[in-house]
Amino acid sequence: MSARDGKLVYSTSGGRMCPGCGWPLRPGSGQAGDGCKCSTTTAASSVPTKPSQIVAKLRMEKAGRGGKTVTVVDNLPNNAAFLKELSQELKRACGTGGAVRDGGVELQGDLRDRVRGVLAKKGYIVKG
Repeated sequence: MSARDGKLVYSTSGGRMCPGCGWPLRPGSGQAGDGCKCSTTTAASSVPTKPSQIVAKLRMEKAGRGGKTVTVVDNLPNNAAFLKELSQELKRACGTGGAVRDGGVELQGDLRDRVRGVLAKKGYIVKG
């Protein structure tokens, strides 16, 4: 393995290599993303098909923000497009600013009641 890019430089094992990540493909598969790192990354970043499969956790934080209150929606699928869309919808519904941070959504202010209502209307299970 090369230290710079993590791709396979030389291997004594036979078989096909994935063009995307450079890891060996599963024997007999012959398709990129089958048995390599690409397949695990794709599976981890997928969004559940039903909203009832998502359990969103709400909490309020003040630490490290100069005393300002922030509502955090956590335990969401780690998919950038999903988080960005959900963040935009929550900010619009609450009339406040916010951002996507660390696999969750942060909204300015104590908005737990409003966020709980919006997420419940979308069909998510809300805790906290």
